Amino acid sequence: MINCIAIDDEPLALSLLADNISKIPFLNLQAACDDGFSANKAMQENDIDLIFVDIQMPGMTGLQFINSLIKKPLVIIVSAYKQYALDGFALNVVDYLTKPVPMDRFMQACNKAKELAELKALKYALSPPALNYTYINAGYTVVKITFDEVLYLEGLRDYVKIYFTGHKKPAIVRLSFKNVEQKWPSHFMRIHKSFFINAQKIEAINKTAVIINEKEIPIGEAYRAAVTALIQSNS
Repeated sequence: MINCIAIDDEPLALSLLADNISKIPFLNLQAACDDGFSANKAMQENDIDLIFVDIQMPGMTGLQFINSLIKKPLVIIVSAYKQYALDGFALNVVDYLTKPVPMDRFMQACNKAKELAELKALKYALSPPALNYTYINAGYTVVKITFDEVLYLEGLRDYVKIYFTGHKKPAIVRLSFKNVEQKWPSHFMRIHKSFFINAQKIEAINKTAVIINEKEIPIGEAYRAAVTALIQSNS
């Protein structure tokens, strides 16, 4: 079974979506939510494999919600607006459905999600356990970085400063934020164009910054929704 949630701020649309999901034998609807914040809470309380989400919602759009997720399940967008399709696929969604959605088209998207879920499960079963460290070039030396010791990272053009627990001076290494995003553990999240943080090290959050090791790290406007979702999901 694939555990899923449905998110839509329109009660009728949410009811229709939930009804369609109930007709697919391999889908198990865990929650029907009317905004991204309640959906985040549902995801903290349940293991979710698949999200059905609308685009236009108050407070946080569907695209912002997807982008805010640290650990991303499979996503199917269900929207009345065709113009956001490219933005959706840029976030690697499974499918983009335009309302009203014919049942055969809905089933096609669900079957695609099922295939991807099975491939993901197979890949996970065959994968070795995730390492808690990585190796990075620092000048003419290869340095071992233990993820649990990292507080945050600061981008400096072609280099990155990595700040560690118990160390006053950061390590300066040649590393791209794209590498961090793709290969580092999911609790490392970008909150500014120049900063990645270890979310497990956050001590406090205010309107403009997160505080780690008594250091205020600014929150960029483009990443504010992700930080808001983090607060909502853990409150």
